[in-house]
Amino acid sequence: METTDAFLGLECVDCGANVDADRIGRCPDCDGLLEATYDYDAIDLDRAALESRPLDSMWRYEDLLPVAREAAVTMDEGATPLVECPALAAELGVGRLLIKDEGRNPTGTIRDRGQSMAVTAVVESGGTDVALASTGNGGQSAAAYAGRAGLESHVYLPARSGFSNKAMVNVHGGDMNVVGGRYDDAVDAFEEGIAEHDDWEPLQTFVTPYRHEGEKTTTYEILEQLEWAVPDAIVYPTGSGTGLVGGSRAVTELQTLGLVDERPSLYAAQADGCAPIVDAFESGADDTEPVETPDTICGGIEVPDPIAGSRVLEAIRKTDGGAVAAGDQDVLEAAVTVAKHEGLEMTPSAGAAAAGAWELAERGEFDGDETVVLVNAATGSKEADVLRSYLMSQGV
Repeated sequence: METTDAFLGLECVDCGANVDADRIGRCPDCDGLLEATYDYDAIDLDRAALESRPLDSMWRYEDLLPVAREAAVTMDEGATPLVECPALAAELGVGRLLIKDEGRNPTGTIRDRGQSMAVTAVVESGGTDVALASTGNGGQSAAAYAGRAGLESHVYLPARSGFSNKAMVNVHGGDMNVVGGRYDDAVDAFEEGIAEHDDWEPLQTFVTPYRHEGEKTTTYEILEQLEWAVPDAIVYPTGSGTGLVGGSRAVTELQTLGLVDERPSLYAAQADGCAPIVDAFESGADDTEPVETPDTICGGIEVPDPIAGSRVLEAIRKTDGGAVAAGDQDVLEAAVTVAKHEGLEMTPSAGAAAAGAWELAERGEFDGDETVVLVNAATGSKEADVLRSYLMSQGV
């Protein structure tokens, strides 16, 4: 693998074993999850050096990534705008509200960052096939990047995934498997499939150590776009929690390099009908318990048993953040409000970040002068029919 100078390899978060960089899946010793490690003393990166680089893709941060930019499987993902939203700031009662619009990525989702990194790692390790279960966007993204890299992709989606996700997996040349039931059923089918094929490399969230390494670049960009003025809060729509784990890691790395002094508070936003992170956070638990009967319109974040729930909880607690849930009605209304007032298009799942911020404001979490960033994880056109149906139910 053509790694960067500072990348040391992988380490198991459970048993502490050191693992070669070309390992895509779990720890070979204990089946635990792996994490990328770096020699931060070997990284010579300051604000001036970053300012001299064009904001052209997430790969401008290659010093802090495992693989060199010249090896990247990329479609210029990242470099998404951080949009000022004054009308929403006034409605929320904060000093500034900005939306990091990840819907501008190649397949319209933040997942492109992680899949660019993960597929690159597979190519560098000599893999030929990739596989994953997904609620929708991650599967579409994986098929796109696998197609670009000349790999075969095997995607397992629950039946409730959006039509555009299913269609585009096929359009990108992926082997699409629609599984009856919900996300956990798709995960079961994926695990059966990958157990039967030794040549399939997993692109499953956290099963590969590389997806949240790509998604952490979202937080790099937020802080740099704010000219290193750390926001008070960043709110992520949360299913598996890759954005939060990657975001917490990104802030720690920037602090280690002296690029920022403070940490933003990170918040997980979920839907009431499937909120394992919120439930665990509010009860003071160290890990999540599976939601037995998930039920929410927010299919993109309906993950009842997040594989790295303990790490998500650690990320939000480490930053003095929190977790908040909102009902489907509030989530849909929030997504529509963002579109009406600021023109930005959110899926219902991404609208959970806006609804979560509104809930935090109602609880009195904000004093009135804060800078709050919402992460729009996917463009609203992916689920425009859901938003339109909501409007029709309101007589619009």
